Amino acid sequence: MQENNSNEIVIDEWELKLDAALKELKQCQTSKELNSCSPCSLFFECELRKKYILAVYESMNKGSGGGFEF
Repeated sequence: MQENNSNEIVIDEWELKLDAALKELKQCQTSKELNSCSPCSLFFECELRKKYILAVYESMNKGSGGGFEF
């Protein structure tokens, strides 16, 4: 989140996508009575999980592309 000069919180499009993806992921976990994706049998094939990972990546680089640098 960013703050502008009047101290209002501004949420960018990537944060909105991340929040939506996280909500979907949590709903799936709840429906399967899981606390994380790890024990799920669809862990590696899960489209919701892939969508969430992409949303995390995009929120970190604000859609500018490129790779991770630590």
